[in-house]
Amino acid sequence: MLADITPVILTYNEAANIGRSLERLAWAKEVLVVDSNSTDDTLAIAARFPNVRTVQRPFDTHAQQWRFAVEDTGITSGWVLRLDADYVVEPALRDEIAALAPAGETAAYEIAFTYCIDGRPLRASLYPALPVLFRRGRGRFVQDGHTEKLSIDGPIVKLAHRLLHDDRKSLERWLQSQSRYQAQEAEKLTTRPWSELSWPDRLRRTRFLGPIAVAVHCLFVKGLIFDGAAGLHYTAQRVTADLILSMHLLRRDLDR
Repeated sequence: MLADITPVILTYNEAANIGRSLERLAWAKEVLVVDSNSTDDTLAIAARFPNVRTVQRPFDTHAQQWRFAVEDTGITSGWVLRLDADYVVEPALRDEIAALAPAGETAAYEIAFTYCIDGRPLRASLYPALPVLFRRGRGRFVQDGHTEKLSIDGPIVKLAHRLLHDDRKSLERWLQSQSRYQAQEAEKLTTRPWSELSWPDRLRRTRFLGPIAVAVHCLFVKGLIFDGAAGLHYTAQRVTADLILSMHLLRRDLDR
């Protein structure tokens, strides 16, 4: 199975993460990195790995970037492993994937995540399980707020082992990204009908309930209060992201 999988990673200034991700992909015949004209050491780090092929494309949207990566870069393998630069494939997950014998109708495999703060794994997070490993030609990328969703045509099977999500970029970079992301989320929340929004998005659209709900859910429902500084840090991140979203929504109210 491993021989028929191409891991694909989108990057932009991911020097803090890309090396750790690529180190765990030595099993792949080819790893495709689609870079959005990074200005740090991302490309230099990627070049150290002999199985990595790098393609550059200016960024427009996540969905468009993923469509290009999967459809227009000459991938010939039957399966694609869709990764971010801060995802790490642990040996147990690699071995589980290696042993797969997919039925003909199987279109994708869903993988859950263990979220890490500076390498410290949390007991839980708000990060959902995703169809990360999919059969080429059976997935369609759709823009959804600041990111993309992968719509799968066919049955999805859940895997037992998890991916690590371990983003070690600076706090300043995280805050800059969140300001941009939450502006796009505000656009989504204010343009979609109420009936099409999930319950978390409905809470966020109230402008004030989102941050409160996130804090309670992270600390007490997910139990992150017991993860010490790492759990509090993650909770603070999620609350801050929702506060930035609320400010974008209120800014729109004031502009109107």
